[in-house]
Amino acid sequence: MLRKLRAFDQPRRPGCANSRDMQQTTHHTPPPASAPPPSSERPGAGQAPLLLALAVFVLALAVTFVAWSGARREADTQLRQAFEYRTRDMSYSIVRRLAVYEQVLRGARGYLRGSVDVSRAGFGEYYRQLRLDQSFPGLEALGIASAMGPGDVAAHEARVRAEGFPEYRVQPGVEGSGQQRPLVTAISHIEPFSGRNLRAFGFDMYSEPVRRAAMAAARDSGQAALSGKVVLVQEGSAGTGSGFLMYLPVYRTGAPVWSRDQRRAALLGWVYAPFRMVDLMRGVGGVAASQLEVAVYDGDTATPDALLYRPAAQPGRTRAPRMRTAIPVLIAGRTWTVEMTSSPELEATYDGAGPRLIAAAGVLLGGLVSLVVWLLAGSRRRALQLAQGMTLELRASHDRIAAEQRRIKVILENAYDGFVALDRHGRITDWNAQATRIFGLTAEEAIGQAAEVLAPEETRATLRAAFAAFARGAASPLLEGPTEAEALHRSGRRIPVELAVALLPGKAEDKDGAGITVFVRDITPRREAEAREQQRQARLVEARQALDRAQKLEAVGKLTGGVAHDFNNILHIISANVQLMLRADGPPSRKRLHNILDAVERGSRLAGQLLAFARRQPLHPSVVDAGQLLERSDSLLQRAAGDGVVLTRSSPPDLWPTLVDPNQLEHVLLNLVINARDAMEGGGRIALQLANVTVEPGQAPGSAAIAAAASPLPPGAAEQFDAEMAPGDYVAVAVSDNGHGMPPDVMEHAFEPFFTTKPEGKGTGLGLSMAHGFVRQSGGHIRLASAPGAGTTVTIYLPRHVAPEVAALPEPVVGVAP
Repeated sequence: MLRKLRAFDQPRRPGCANSRDMQQTTHHTPPPASAPPPSSERPGAGQAPLLLALAVFVLALAVTFVAWSGARREADTQLRQAFEYRTRDMSYSIVRRLAVYEQVLRGARGYLRGSVDVSRAGFGEYYRQLRLDQSFPGLEALGIASAMGPGDVAAHEARVRAEGFPEYRVQPGVEGSGQQRPLVTAISHIEPFSGRNLRAFGFDMYSEPVRRAAMAAARDSGQAALSGKVVLVQEGSAGTGSGFLMYLPVYRTGAPVWSRDQRRAALLGWVYAPFRMVDLMRGVGGVAASQLEVAVYDGDTATPDALLYRPAAQPGRTRAPRMRTAIPVLIAGRTWTVEMTSSPELEATYDGAGPRLIAAAGVLLGGLVSLVVWLLAGSRRRALQLAQGMTLELRASHDRIAAEQRRIKVILENAYDGFVALDRHGRITDWNAQATRIFGLTAEEAIGQAAEVLAPEETRATLRAAFAAFARGAASPLLEGPTEAEALHRSGRRIPVELAVALLPGKAEDKDGAGITVFVRDITPRREAEAREQQRQARLVEARQALDRAQKLEAVGKLTGGVAHDFNNILHIISANVQLMLRADGPPSRKRLHNILDAVERGSRLAGQLLAFARRQPLHPSVVDAGQLLERSDSLLQRAAGDGVVLTRSSPPDLWPTLVDPNQLEHVLLNLVINARDAMEGGGRIALQLANVTVEPGQAPGSAAIAAAASPLPPGAAEQFDAEMAPGDYVAVAVSDNGHGMPPDVMEHAFEPFFTTKPEGKGTGLGLSMAHGFVRQSGGHIRLASAPGAGTTVTIYLPRHVAPEVAALPEPVVGVAP
């Protein structure tokens, strides 16, 4: 057996070990183990070590069970205490947060000082100073609900409309409700006054039973009152999110409020705050929120109809929660039931590792002690079995080594790359079939030769130096990774190859134990593919250049044709009138002269539009307030839009000034309104919107932030932007319509001169191109967004003027020399 172990430990030369090992396996098969001598012990003595070991193991298991039970009870107690602490903290956090919101309402009532008729600007500034959206997440808005009788609704609506809200009305209407509803309310102030909160402006909360109950409770008690479960008006008609409202009454200054009747008589309205439960609970939980699954119900019982909030199921939940509790809380006169269960994250803190460690250690120690007892009791029999097992394992190891060598040989023979093994002196010791196909040499011809025969003559000196470095154990560039080189075919043909070289481990004194393996890949197909790809890329570049030249020629041709067509029409008019004047007797007709003058003016306007498109039009810029310009042009734009079109405009109070030519800007807006009118075929809505827009560095011109700040886009609209927008401040002027819109193929040509989809004689096709040229010449940008059937939005971005305002330059006086 020792001789056989030495034979396995000896190093084998590649390609030769298989036959020698097979011979050893064939001629040196160990004889079968002899049967153990018969035992002279009494019957049943062979089972005594096993029985003793089992007894020791059972005793160890009993001790382990006692220790495991105590550790598990301790871990359960710790988890229960952590859960109870978290639930108390969560319920307290909810009550404390809503108490803070109640104080916010009391502060707002103090700001009102016994009156609900406060300026909107002052109320808005008060809201902004509080920074409620930053410090108090979950608070949807802060508002004032005014109380009035049914007969006062018309006066109230007229007063609010006079403040700049022409479409304001109390909703729902109160017609015919004077007998049933002696009290009507309206949300007259709400901050922030934007977005979804605009839906609540003018809403009569007293008309809805759940809100009315809370408002009446607050009015009669003089304290804050919480409503039941509602869907907030801000959610819209399709909203499903749960919410609630908190009310605090506002009484007339100096009026007695000691009794319920006195409080009703002194009531002016309420300050209130709407809450979305999802937003409220997102800010209440804190760091430990993920350790609880919280559900909130309105009332004393947890029923599905009373559910205010329930989060989505946490990931990792595969079984029912370990712990559950329900805590009633009283908030502003209303009871909530807060149901809390332990989350997977909290349950993950359960210290189950201690009991498991005790159980595993007990079982392991018991098994080890039992094993020691069993081994000591039956050492002789164990030793014989161990020796026999080692013999069988050694035989199986020999068979595995032989099979592994055969498997490796099959893999190398069928590899895609050529495989060449070299000894430390550079002689070939192994050669596979792919190497034969690459170099043209058979294994018999290659094995034993120096590796230099596979390399061209000029690289053999480098190859010899590399082998010398290998022998010394020094580093070589060939070992740093795949290397491209040239190899020599048997026929003398050079072959581009990729080499992957690796050193085999071995000792310096062992001549056969160290060597080199080289995987060789013929990269001729790769080189040919790279050459073909370079040719294809070169042809593609030439094709793109030819396409660019063709597109430029086509654009010039369209521009030339359009100019020629329009000027030809103008010249026809002039020519015809001159000929008629020549044929007529007497002095020239003033009508003919006027026709000629009109044609000349049309030519002048056409030239101006072309100059605007080409950004060569002389401009007279001045500091312009776009909002005031729209007010001055309101009647002109309304006449251009027509009676069947509703023209609306909006402008922020703090609109920035811009430096542009006001006449040209008015002309551009007039053209855009006319285009919008034609797109709606006589009826629809046109919106003129002004906004301040700030573009941050790296922000895309068509990003959602810029679009939302300027104007809403039609649903599903495609966008076309004329250039990248530089960072900075801009004044955005948007013209939107709800007409038939434009498909993408029309949008691609919308800014091109003389391109129009209108019938012959209905337009020149220079409106958008002239607007594009004027905006670009003024240093701004223009964006077109449209979708078929959804309307079109054209947005102009003009740079903000930051210098002190100066008076507008006087228009140059153009006269005719005498």
